[in-house]
Amino acid sequence: MESQSMSAHHALDAIMGTTTRIPRLLLAEGFLEWKYRIEKYIKMKDFKIWRSILRGLIRITTTLEDSTITDKQVENYTDDDFERVEEQEKALATLTIALSLKIAQGLCEYTSAKALWEALIEIYQGNEDMKQSRQDMMHQKFNMVNYVLGETLENQLQRFITLTIEMSSAGVMVTRSEINKKLLNSLPKS
Repeated sequence: MESQSMSAHHALDAIMGTTTRIPRLLLAEGFLEWKYRIEKYIKMKDFKIWRSILRGLIRITTTLEDSTITDKQVENYTDDDFERVEEQEKALATLTIALSLKIAQGLCEYTSAKALWEALIEIYQGNEDMKQSRQDMMHQKFNMVNYVLGETLENQLQRFITLTIEMSSAGVMVTRSEINKKLLNSLPKS
């Protein structure tokens, strides 16, 4: 029994992340939570990597005698240039490692962390119409929350809390009063 508990704990750590383990994006449904966790994880590990994701690729250039700007040859890179390239590569590697094999497989074409990050947001969060549709669906799900026969009170509360957190993450605004009312009305009569 103890071994099953530890195994479940390790599986959860692999998804949620720890200070030493990167959070993994396994399913599309968990994207908003993963997005929040991966940002915090990267900032905790090395804020430069997060900055590199937001900034995108920086070209290493040099100015020629005729004032023309051109890409600098690798053999002419300074230590600072190499540091910038390494930072960008670390950012891309960090994001790539945080994806499950199935998700990463469809995103190998992205060669910069910023492009990969923006693609993930576009795919899993969608455009404004998709976001609005998702918000409407969550609001509808919230309105339909009810007690499920045979469900423990603890499971019902966990399901309800998870839904309200997802709603908040997706930008669905519900007042505390509405949340409390809905929870109380969905409790079993007993």
